[in-house]
Amino acid sequence: MGILNLTPDSFSDGGQFLTPGDALDHACQMVRQGAQIIDLGGESTRPGSDPVSEQEELSRVLPVIESLVKEGYILSLDTTKPSVALAGLQAGVHMLNDVSGGNEEMLAHASRFQAGYVLMHAQGTPKTMQEAPTYEDVVEEVRTFFDQKKEFLQSLNLPRLWIDPGIGFGKSLEHNLSLMRELDELIDSEWGILLGSSRKSWIDLLCGAPDPLDRLGGSLCSALAGVARGAEIVRVHDVRETVQALEVAKGLALIDPTD
Repeated sequence: MGILNLTPDSFSDGGQFLTPGDALDHACQMVRQGAQIIDLGGESTRPGSDPVSEQEELSRVLPVIESLVKEGYILSLDTTKPSVALAGLQAGVHMLNDVSGGNEEMLAHASRFQAGYVLMHAQGTPKTMQEAPTYEDVVEEVRTFFDQKKEFLQSLNLPRLWIDPGIGFGKSLEHNLSLMRELDELIDSEWGILLGSSRKSWIDLLCGAPDPLDRLGGSLCSALAGVARGAEIVRVHDVRETVQALEVAKGLALIDPTD
């Protein structure tokens, strides 16, 4: 899954793809490099970010969705607003990437349109989530969060569901590392797993890389570890390099060649 941020303030590449033309060019480049899904979003959810209005978010995403639909790409819309999700589905997106933790109205839209759905765990809101995240057992609590929603999710008959443990969303460095080390503890027949660890600040905390553009090595390592531990989708900024790393890992039998 290639990341397409249509925002001026995303933590890594904010402001680079604000025009529909630039966004389309970048999406086409990621597909050529091996992205199978394009995940686009018009509202930053970086730590400390403020929400934007519904109208502002729609003005950022709809022109790009309309362009990408014509290209025949598989599109995922990253949003927390049911109204934006509905507009995106009506415009042709195939998946919703919900970082709100399972808004029931958004789930109803996904069910109505028979769209794929990514349900992410987060503690708190983007504005405050990194101030003091606290867990007794982060892996157990995240697993319980998804298990508690299982019965309701089953009733929606969604064509495909993925869970995202929410790396960096209300998690300390140790919380993030525990979730990535024990990702296979979240595996379930009801869902696939999406891992979104690319370029995030946990890499800086481990390695000393304050510039997100200097976190490629850590991002690649986490993608390989994620796939080895059961992730079906890795959500990444650096598509070409990630695809190459995964192919080499398959060739060396470090990960399952069928993944």
